[in-house]
Amino acid sequence: MRVGATYLGKNQCEFRVWAPWAKQVKVVLRGGKSVTIPLESEKLGYWSGQVNAVPGTAYWFELDKGKRLPDPASQFQPKGVHGPSQIVDHTQFKWQDKIWQGIAASNMIIYELHVGTFTSQGTLDAVIPRLTQLKELGINTLEIMPVAACPGKRNWGYDGVYPYAVQDHYGGPEALKRLVNAAHKLGLSVMLDVVYNHLGPEGNYLGAYGPYFSKRYKVPWGEAINFDDQYSDEVRNYFIQNALHWFDNYRIDALRLDAIQAIFDQSAYPFLAELSDQVKIFSQKQGRHFCLIVESDLNESRVHQPVVENGLGMDASWCDDLHHSLHALFTGERQGYYRDYGSFKVLSQALRDGYVFQGQISQFRKRRYGSSRQQLPGKKLVVYDQNHDQVGNRCNGERISQLVSPEAVRCMAAMTLLSPYIPMLFMGEEYGETAPFLFFADHSDKALKAAVRQGRKNEFSTFNWKQEPPDPFALAVFKESRLDWELRRRGAHKKLLAFYRKLMEIRKTVLDCQAGDHVLSVVKDDVDKKIITLDLKRKQTRLFCVFHCDPKQHVCSSLLPQGNWICILDSEDSAWGGRGCTFKPGRLSGQSTTLQAFQVVVFQQEDS
Repeated sequence: MRVGATYLGKNQCEFRVWAPWAKQVKVVLRGGKSVTIPLESEKLGYWSGQVNAVPGTAYWFELDKGKRLPDPASQFQPKGVHGPSQIVDHTQFKWQDKIWQGIAASNMIIYELHVGTFTSQGTLDAVIPRLTQLKELGINTLEIMPVAACPGKRNWGYDGVYPYAVQDHYGGPEALKRLVNAAHKLGLSVMLDVVYNHLGPEGNYLGAYGPYFSKRYKVPWGEAINFDDQYSDEVRNYFIQNALHWFDNYRIDALRLDAIQAIFDQSAYPFLAELSDQVKIFSQKQGRHFCLIVESDLNESRVHQPVVENGLGMDASWCDDLHHSLHALFTGERQGYYRDYGSFKVLSQALRDGYVFQGQISQFRKRRYGSSRQQLPGKKLVVYDQNHDQVGNRCNGERISQLVSPEAVRCMAAMTLLSPYIPMLFMGEEYGETAPFLFFADHSDKALKAAVRQGRKNEFSTFNWKQEPPDPFALAVFKESRLDWELRRRGAHKKLLAFYRKLMEIRKTVLDCQAGDHVLSVVKDDVDKKIITLDLKRKQTRLFCVFHCDPKQHVCSSLLPQGNWICILDSEDSAWGGRGCTFKPGRLSGQSTTLQAFQVVVFQQEDS
């Protein structure tokens, strides 16, 4: 059931809203003179009507002669979350991507960005001139943090209260279409981060329309969405239609669903399974696949299993375990959830299995955690050495390049980008951005601001950070989080950028991960010397990657398997800012050598 305002052409617009408790619903069109039009009652609590109205017209819904409210499925809020909604026409945009077929999740190299801090302008249009640089780097998929309308002029996006609307200060609906169109013309997929586990607290009027929220469950960020109680079928329809809205009207290629562990649903046919099925049907109609990728901290393989096998049918999921293992070992931090990580063996297991926890006891969680990853291919897991959460939820928003040595940065990047999983970068990491990524918001309610500030302090107490966190509502905090694009042109930043480019070149051209065939991987480790080796095979190509995860030098003998090998990357090359190559170009065999601190070496078998 389609909801919201759908412009039909010829000055006709269809309005539909779900308000099962209302006795009367009207649409109020605002122009030179307001016009109020009653809507007709439909089955299941919907109200609808076809009205004479043009794109750009502002409107409210009026329930039972009460307060006029914005549309729950508003597609644009040009005057903010408390203002009227606006009719959007999706038929006039001139798309230039007719032959575009998207990129399979298993072939993605993802780049996560926040529109407001990615450029100094902070708009969707300002992202477009940077796309060529990202493509040249080796990126093939943009992941855009949430753009749903939220309070004020700055926000991470997870306080959105209009899931269908593009934030006005990012440029609105047409700007997002221009970005997607430009990305597709360059061969880049676009993934949009959406939040289906809660809505933000300010400007959230859904509860006035009907039982969108559940009292059965609690989530950390607000009221839980009603996915399994009375009236939940129409709540589910609201969010399923939202997913299809992004795919259909904006040609988004993939959605990343935020924190699905907070989507509580005990029904026999879970919302996420239904969503997966509906997206599959839509994909079949469109003749290309649209992806669903989820964030989950459950380490639950059921997420990826087909719906017909009682799974949720997701294409892939974020996996925190490699990040936690790298971060804890390389920084030495053991507070909070890092308590379960930090050993060399755990890092080796994360690279081998993706999931570190597959049913054993977690000291942090104080219970058994995770399920077996058996028969789950690596192409189902997204890995990273930093992301918006892991940087932004630090007290001072430090990136990994501010916490460890340049040699360790290169080692962590190589392990992520050469892993048998789907790699993701967080904006700016490719050149060692020095600006922090801090938490920021722009609420207007004083009590809400105080609650957010206290909530941040409570969250940081788990990590024993003693300093006062920066004020998330200070404009300076937002400005401090902007990228400095000029850094990539200078000194060590330029060399690190070249190193990242080389890693992605190896992944895409030598190993040819884009081809979609399964990459066989074998991980071995040497605990005494802190060496992990990754043996990668795809068809006739074989790579042998050596990761030295120790700040001390070690002499190694018989480092390579039998055969003739060529060194194709040495992280100690001065071109990347290293101390000088250990391995010279040309044929190599199992010779003894000294590995430097955090050195990475990649070999290709000569006859492959």
